[in-house]
Amino acid sequence: MQIVTKEIQKSVGSGSMIRAMFTKGMELKKKFGEDKVFDFSIGNPDVPPPASAKPALEKIAANAIRPLGVGYCPNAGIPEVREKIAEFLSRQQEIGLKGKDVIMTVGAAGAIVAFFRAVIDKGDEVIVPSPYFVEYGAYCGHFGGVLKPVPSLEPDFRPDVDAIAAAITDRTRAIILNSPNNPTGCVYSERDLKAIAAVVDKVNETRERPLFILSDEPYRAFAYDGVKVPPMLPISKWTCVLGSFSKTLSLPGERIGYFVANPSMPEVDTLITAVTLTNRTLGFVNAPVFGQRLAAEICNETVDLSIYERRRAAMTDVLKGAGIEFVEPKGAFYIFAKSPVEDELKFVEALLAQNVLVVPGRAFGRSGYVRLCYALEEKIIRSSASGFRKAMESFA
Repeated sequence: MQIVTKEIQKSVGSGSMIRAMFTKGMELKKKFGEDKVFDFSIGNPDVPPPASAKPALEKIAANAIRPLGVGYCPNAGIPEVREKIAEFLSRQQEIGLKGKDVIMTVGAAGAIVAFFRAVIDKGDEVIVPSPYFVEYGAYCGHFGGVLKPVPSLEPDFRPDVDAIAAAITDRTRAIILNSPNNPTGCVYSERDLKAIAAVVDKVNETRERPLFILSDEPYRAFAYDGVKVPPMLPISKWTCVLGSFSKTLSLPGERIGYFVANPSMPEVDTLITAVTLTNRTLGFVNAPVFGQRLAAEICNETVDLSIYERRRAAMTDVLKGAGIEFVEPKGAFYIFAKSPVEDELKFVEALLAQNVLVVPGRAFGRSGYVRLCYALEEKIIRSSASGFRKAMESFA
């Protein structure tokens, strides 16, 4: 009996790895205690929001107790919120934006899905450097799109510009660029990004249906060692940027994201109108009102990023001590570490035996690796050292 579609059956099988490990972690914590389980499986930031969130919420709550205080708002977002986010993004992206250029969405995921619904026809292709965030295939696949992973260059997982150019066909509709990257922590260089943009601009000289660059940026603020995350909108008129405040403000459950396109894009108003429509018709209707207003109040702040820098240092100390190969991430809060054996599932099992939970690399389109999220208290990270060492010793 086939209850669900074959596509969803496949997605359930591949996309459930992260959540399965997260669920397993909760089970182990109940059995052994919180301090005896080391769950590096899921990016659920525990650092509190900025202190300014509290008075901002109190102000929002006071104003909400009135007729339509939390009623429906325009599908693209509350007008004054769009204006504030446009100001914020103008500084970030180093390009002039207005409120009409911004759509408030249900997280970055909602922005991606609404965009794909607006531009993807059945059989269209979406290129992404691999490894990549596991849900991308589902996001475009819902509308008949086909994800085409292009292996990134090892060991640091830079995008392979030549390979990306070679993968473009007449059906290629978008290239997803996720920097700082989940799962690798790689920050793409301005040189590589401009090279990809040049390819896209050249392709679009003869295109009736343009090829878009889709920059997925929920980790933009998470850059270390003085590394700069280049602004994406100026590199090509065909660039769209989306992001969220889930990580930068530690508001993942509030589901507040945004979508913006380069204002110089031909027929940009048509695209904004279309994504506003799909934002509604996909069932999102509008982004959460409380979250929109909170983001507008504190969007120029971030959580204490020094906490994540210390955690990164702790995580790298643990991995080095265990003899695990990895490239130190320059952004986000993940490490994509090399498995000591070709089949990384065996390494995942060895770690699980030590109550250490990680996600196999195949969940992100690259076997032979595991992803670790270090959005955990530093003492928990350092306490995991013995488990990593014992897991590695089992392959000696």
